[in-house]
Amino acid sequence: MTFNSIYTKLSFLIFTIALVGCGSTSTKNDHSAQILNVEDYKHYVDYFNRMEDENIAKAVPNDSAWSWMKKNIPLFECPQDNFEEMYYFRWWSLRKHITDTPQGYAITEFLVERSYADKYNLIACALGHHIYEFRWVHNPEYIEQNVHLWYRGNDGGPMERLHKFSSWTPDALYNRYLVNKDEDYLLDMYPDLVEDYAKWEEERQRPDGLFWQHDVKDGMEESLSGGRHVKNARPTINSYMFANAEALSTMAEMKGDADKAAYFDAKADTLKTLVETKLWNKGDAFFETLTEKDTSANVREAIGFIPWYFNLPSEDKGFEKAWEQYKDEEGFAAPFGLTTAERRSPRFRSHGTGTCEWDGAVWPFASSQTLTALANLINNYDQDIVGKDDYFKQMNLYVESQYYRGRPYIGEYLDETTGYWLMGDRERSRYYNHSTFNDLIITGLVGLRPRADEKIEVNPLIPEDKWDWFCLDNVLYHGDIITILWDKTGKKYNRGQGLRVFRNGEEIASSSKLEKLISE
Repeated sequence: MTFNSIYTKLSFLIFTIALVGCGSTSTKNDHSAQILNVEDYKHYVDYFNRMEDENIAKAVPNDSAWSWMKKNIPLFECPQDNFEEMYYFRWWSLRKHITDTPQGYAITEFLVERSYADKYNLIACALGHHIYEFRWVHNPEYIEQNVHLWYRGNDGGPMERLHKFSSWTPDALYNRYLVNKDEDYLLDMYPDLVEDYAKWEEERQRPDGLFWQHDVKDGMEESLSGGRHVKNARPTINSYMFANAEALSTMAEMKGDADKAAYFDAKADTLKTLVETKLWNKGDAFFETLTEKDTSANVREAIGFIPWYFNLPSEDKGFEKAWEQYKDEEGFAAPFGLTTAERRSPRFRSHGTGTCEWDGAVWPFASSQTLTALANLINNYDQDIVGKDDYFKQMNLYVESQYYRGRPYIGEYLDETTGYWLMGDRERSRYYNHSTFNDLIITGLVGLRPRADEKIEVNPLIPEDKWDWFCLDNVLYHGDIITILWDKTGKKYNRGQGLRVFRNGEEIASSSKLEKLISE
């Protein structure tokens, strides 16, 4: 018997025992949907399985996809067919990347082998995205083993190429904890994460306290503000390190280590101040890259929205003005989504196409970061620059962009005006696991906002005039099954009119409007 099979059996046994221990109701034991019928969505998987050949089969091949999805995913339905189809397609494509290794499960970025990957074809660039997306999968073993592999898979130490790319892993793991409340796993990883933070300081911290990074090691090569060998202080890595320090401070508090909590809290405060004072370009009203010469790159890029991914910017200091560019067609608003650089720049899309350029084309990696940041802005900041309509519009474009030759598709990057996937015919780009989507549906569109306490917070970012009904069901959250539905007339689900939230089938909050709800 292989290590992986032993590990999997033990992990799943612990997982099952933990779920049974959560309570005595059959819902908690069975993890069954309360409103939706799971078999109603099998036709999506049947279609995905037959729409094209299975190029590469890993731990969960196509013929096992539906069985895996039935056991592991929240269910979602809405009146807009492409949203619903894309939701199931992204789960179907995500499980393609679950890989069996002698050291446990791994999650890949590309299905095809890449020369710059670590062993098992692992690439660290999108690890944060993987954790955010997999936190909603019922069985925890896939992402847990993958993270263990990254930090302990090299003779007990971190993988050689863990630092090949910038990382927000501690933040992602803490936000996963907010979904499953598995404190033991989080604190078991804590020493590894503390050691990793110190290594980033050793490798990438400047004397002034900011962090530098090559654009290619942000996964954003050929950018307008950087270069593959230029050591610029970028909003990306500095926002990531701020969030990682905050997460580590909270983990230290959970461990009862007040000194370490204060230590990391101070690091987060310092980075917050540095980002706000040194990366904010007052003239452009935007967070921008600081060059090696300590001058602003003087170009707006989508990475300037990333500080809000982690709720870094202070309120009431004018930073929210940056979001005017989100809606501006000379800024980032394009027919097929959000560009990675402002469209007014004379250097926009100047680096040629087909070479992984981040000089303006639409990348799902960046789109999902910006949409997460926007959801945080709407939920956590008092501002009137952007709102639900703006979120829904870009989510709609994000859905529409994920088709190629009439079929659901997720790849690397696309032309902002035609929607054409620029590497769509290259095998490497197919099923590119480099972004989130379903996490945006759950936490943004439907609006389940994970919290450390036992209150359930829901704030759908769907304008009331868009959908008359929707339902998110079978969400495993804090050991319970959460169901969220909107029924404008009350006749779709026969559970009453309006927005309703259920825990294990019992209604815990409701409103006649699509508005924020917090259970008692």
